[in-house]
Amino acid sequence: MTPVQIQSVENPLTRAAIFIVVTVKPDAASLETVRGLFGNMGSLLRGVGFRNPDDSLTCVTGIGSDLWDRLGQPQRPAGLHPFRAIHGVHDAPSTPGDILFHIRAQGRDFCFELATQIMRQLGDAVEVQDETQGFKFFDNRDLLGFVDGTENPQGIALGASVLIGDEDPAFRGGSYVITQKYIHDLTKWDALTVEDQERVIGRHKLSDIEYPDSEKAPYAHNVLTSINDAEGNQLQILRDNMPFGRPAAAEFGTYFIGYACEPARTERMLDNMFIGDPPGNYDRILDVSTPVTGSLFFVPSMTLLEALADPPEPAPAGTADDTADDHAQADDTAAPADGSLRIGSLKQET
Repeated sequence: MTPVQIQSVENPLTRAAIFIVVTVKPDAASLETVRGLFGNMGSLLRGVGFRNPDDSLTCVTGIGSDLWDRLGQPQRPAGLHPFRAIHGVHDAPSTPGDILFHIRAQGRDFCFELATQIMRQLGDAVEVQDETQGFKFFDNRDLLGFVDGTENPQGIALGASVLIGDEDPAFRGGSYVITQKYIHDLTKWDALTVEDQERVIGRHKLSDIEYPDSEKAPYAHNVLTSINDAEGNQLQILRDNMPFGRPAAAEFGTYFIGYACEPARTERMLDNMFIGDPPGNYDRILDVSTPVTGSLFFVPSMTLLEALADPPEPAPAGTADDTADDHAQADDTAAPADGSLRIGSLKQET
């Protein structure tokens, strides 16, 4: 079977990032402009990144549920749906988003240049819903002072946690990503003692060592975001969070971005945080951190992303029922018209 080139979801954390979320205007010309960008993403990455390969420039492109429908593909990723707002002790909003660009590099200049080229090509075909520029803060700490991403999966567990596999063979090598932009009340946070802050997070602030399970508060962040499947196996996600802020405007925050092979595990973690497990036992970090955005995206393989540049061919007359039946059964022996979903081994995009 034809190998598939995956997007750079698994790449290591970098010192800089730009997160851009846009919606696509409803006219046909705007959709064609977006298709053109999808087909040109690899070229843009190479054109900007060649200046210094050591800067590790990458861009992960995610597609929202509404835009996927507009693209008219014959099949749909099993887990793709709009971000579900959460109403609990604290609320998590659902905000518009058709495309996510997660741009990463060691230098902010490379992030800036790639973002400029992407937005120049899109022109007025899109409306920007959010642009956030992130940076690495000291030794991978967030602006609350704690190391972020300590429990990210490593090695074989990373691919198993992040990449879609045989459970949805038409989209093997893809991923799902949920993003939320949190604003911190640092005055309120800094009024807590270090010991109280550590109880909220569930680990020591200076050393980054976890509290023993017997000493963790039931509402600790690392208790509520640690989940298992029915067999007791831990379900992990990849967090690539970044601090952001504008000190002169007293704006301080964390851009949460979590990749997973299925969105349900990230959604379960968020339910635990906002509603509580059991209900009412919510994550106390939310007393000082407020989400202002919330979106869910499917991350296609690079092979599929570039194939989306071409509209799908219409089904031959008289085969509509057969096509619908094939879609409902999700038969991995059925080949789409463009041939792009016949996926075999995985190849990392560079």
